[in-house]
Amino acid sequence: MTGPSSGEALAKPAASGLGRVLDHRVLLSIAVLAILPWLLPSKALAVNVLIYGVVVMGYNLLFGYTGLLSFGQAAFFGAGAYFTGIAIGRYGVPWFAAVALAVLLSTCLAALIGVISTRTRGIYFSMVTLALAQLVYYVALQAASITGGENGLRGFTVDRVSLFGLQVNFLDPVNKYYVLMAFAALALWFQSRILNSPFGAVIEAIRENEQRARACGYDVERSKLVVFMLSGAISSLGGCMLALHLSIVPLDILHYQTSGMIVMMVLLGGARSFFGPFVGAASFLILEDVISLWTPHWQIFVGAIFVLFVLFLPKGIWGTLLDGFGIGKARP
Repeated sequence: MTGPSSGEALAKPAASGLGRVLDHRVLLSIAVLAILPWLLPSKALAVNVLIYGVVVMGYNLLFGYTGLLSFGQAAFFGAGAYFTGIAIGRYGVPWFAAVALAVLLSTCLAALIGVISTRTRGIYFSMVTLALAQLVYYVALQAASITGGENGLRGFTVDRVSLFGLQVNFLDPVNKYYVLMAFAALALWFQSRILNSPFGAVIEAIRENEQRARACGYDVERSKLVVFMLSGAISSLGGCMLALHLSIVPLDILHYQTSGMIVMMVLLGGARSFFGPFVGAASFLILEDVISLWTPHWQIFVGAIFVLFVLFLPKGIWGTLLDGFGIGKARP
C-alpha cells in the first residue's frame, strides 16, 4: 500500500485473476503458514519463523505502514515473553489468560514509551525508542529476583493445553506449531482489519506526508500513539509465543541487537507488504542456520547480504516478487 488513494483503490481495477485471489490475503497467508512445517527443514525452524513473523508484523505496522523507524521493538517482544513467564511461573495463571494479560501489560508499556517517543520525529524518534528500550533491558537485568537477571527467566513449563475440552500435548512440535499458529492467524486478521479501516488510511497518509495529513484535519500525534500501541501489542504477542515455546525467557530478547534483527527481517521480507514479515523472518533464520554451520562469524555474511538487499532490492523479497508479477503494492 502506498496510501489511501494509491493503495487498494488503484490496485483493484488492474487486478488479474491472481490479484483477485490475493484479495483474501488473510486466508492465503494462513494457508501458507499451515503448510510451512512441511516446507522447512525442521519443525523448530517453522515455529521460530512463526514467532518472529508475528513480531516483525507488529513492527511493519509501525515502520512500513506508518513510516516510524523505531530501534526499540525488542522492548515489547521481551515484555510479552517476560509477562507471560512470570504470570505462569510465579502466579500460576492459566496459559491462555497469561497471554492475554501479557499483551495487555505490554500495550500499557507501549503507551508509556509511545507518549514520550511520538513527541519526537525522524532520527530523534529512533534514538528515543532505542534509549527507552535499553532502559527496559536494564530494569530486567537489575530485577533479578523477578526476571532472573542475566540468567533469564526460568521455572515455568506448559506441557499440555486444553482446547475445546481436548487435552493437547504441547511438547509435540506439530501440536505446538498449530496452537501457536492460531495466535499468528489472529494477528494477521487483526492487522488486516486495521489496514482496511479508515484508521489504516490515516496512518498511511501520515507516512506519505505528515504535514499534509495534519493540514487535512487528522490528529497526527494521537494516531501515531495509537499505532505505536498496536504495534507493541502485536509484537508482544510474538513474545508470548516465544515464552510458551521455549519455557524460558533469555535476557538477550530485550537487547538492542534484537531490535536490529527485527529491522533487518522487515527489510529483507519487504516493508509495507502484508506477508513480507514472515518471508523476512524465514530468510533471516535460514541464512543464520546455514551460514553458522560454516563459520561462527555468520553475522558478517548476513550483514553483507542485508546491504546488498538494501542497495538492489529495496522492496525486499516479497515486495519485489509482487512487483514482478505485476500484482501491485497493495497485495499481500
